[in-house]
Amino acid sequence: MQTVLFHSTIFGPIQSRRLGTSLGINLSPNDGKICSFDCLYCEAGLNSQGTGKTGFPEISTVIKDLETKLIEMKENRQHLDVITFSGNGEPTLHPRFPEIIDEVIKIRNRYYPDAAISVLTNSSRIHRPEIIDALKKVDNSILKLDSAVTSTMRMIDRPNDPNLTSEKIIESLKEFGNKAIVQTMLLTGEYNDKKIDNTTPEEVEALIDAMKIINPQSIMLYSIDRPTPITTLRKVSRETIEKIAEEFRANGFTVSVA
Repeated sequence: MQTVLFHSTIFGPIQSRRLGTSLGINLSPNDGKICSFDCLYCEAGLNSQGTGKTGFPEISTVIKDLETKLIEMKENRQHLDVITFSGNGEPTLHPRFPEIIDEVIKIRNRYYPDAAISVLTNSSRIHRPEIIDALKKVDNSILKLDSAVTSTMRMIDRPNDPNLTSEKIIESLKEFGNKAIVQTMLLTGEYNDKKIDNTTPEEVEALIDAMKIINPQSIMLYSIDRPTPITTLRKVSRETIEKIAEEFRANGFTVSVA
């Protein structure tokens, strides 16, 4: 079974196809996965692998390891575009997430003031005021919306909360307005004898209607790039993604494709 990607709190830098040279921060365990979604396409594997034994990293560990790495990179004159919260689960689940954001901003300002800070989040906790406040402090709040149709979202993302709907996510995203960068994974395939396709005209129309409500800063469209735990999923072609992107652009949205 495919398992977690990252076995440390700080990883990289890596070359991100969306963000450039990125130094990652993993706020999940380094030997397990903690996430409020169980996405079929997750590169870190499914939640059934367990949460591991190490638990959430201590805030002191995050800060110490990040500072050590940035000092090393600075001494080696390495370029850095972005510090990215990602890893083996949902970063906003860390109980001290807002404090960590404040500390990371201070360290970034000290060593790489021109580097952006990005958070990749599945949007499941952006209804919480302390999470909203923390995310609004970073340069790039990259917020997931894989489908504006609840049945499709639940099939792809499999949220732990059975009451979570696309409508609730959209309403929360609306709070960010033009601070939000909305990210959508486009894919097709099958799972448990059910067809999956969030690229249909109906799905695209629903997403465009959702973006009109959210009014995001920009939209990121992308597809599968690495092995997924569910092997019956299929990557959407660049040509198809570009065609969908043009529909968004025709409605006045700024869109990037990866």
